[in-house]
Amino acid sequence: MAQLCEALQATELSEVTRGETHLRILPRGFYSRPALQVAQDLLGKYLVRHIDSDELIGRIVEVEAYGGTDDPASHAYKGRTPRNRVMFGKPGVAYVYFTYGNHYCLNIVSDAEGVPAAVLMRALEPIAGIEIMKTNRGVGRILDLTNGPGKLTKALKIGADLNGYDVVNGKDLFVASAHERKNFEIVSTPRVGIKVGTDKLWRFHIKGNQYVSRK
Repeated sequence: MAQLCEALQATELSEVTRGETHLRILPRGFYSRPALQVAQDLLGKYLVRHIDSDELIGRIVEVEAYGGTDDPASHAYKGRTPRNRVMFGKPGVAYVYFTYGNHYCLNIVSDAEGVPAAVLMRALEPIAGIEIMKTNRGVGRILDLTNGPGKLTKALKIGADLNGYDVVNGKDLFVASAHERKNFEIVSTPRVGIKVGTDKLWRFHIKGNQYVSRK
């Protein structure tokens, strides 16, 4: 966590004031709420990935909420399956799946245990470990590193091995709050890349942030 604190204090990309950063990993109770609430409250928080001695950090700037049997766009719409079983488990656990035959998507389970819901990480603002992210992605332009769900998982090396990973108690992947003052507006729009449930304004992003996947 010391490396994270230093990175947030040093970077011009974050709004954390030097010397006033107090970090904490988000507790289970944060995720034990409806997905719509969790999704909006995740904006501005920091997704942290540890790979050996490397620390990769991105500020969450875009997310999507997914429900269960009330949401036709959710993997849990038709009930429990081997693929979506993590969504029915305890909140604060990573739900990682492979999609379109070419990339992984990272979600964090929310709501009460047994109630399927999750929040998809759609875009990050790179904060630390940027050169490693560039190598992982094979791109050099920082704006293209993590502005999409498949891009951010590749940049942070998040794959099937992290499906079911506890982001509350784990060290390899977690979300941290820096307790900085919230000074952004949240925009809600229809979710993208789906064919059903497009009437729900369950995609949320930080207004004006240049790392959002779709403006």
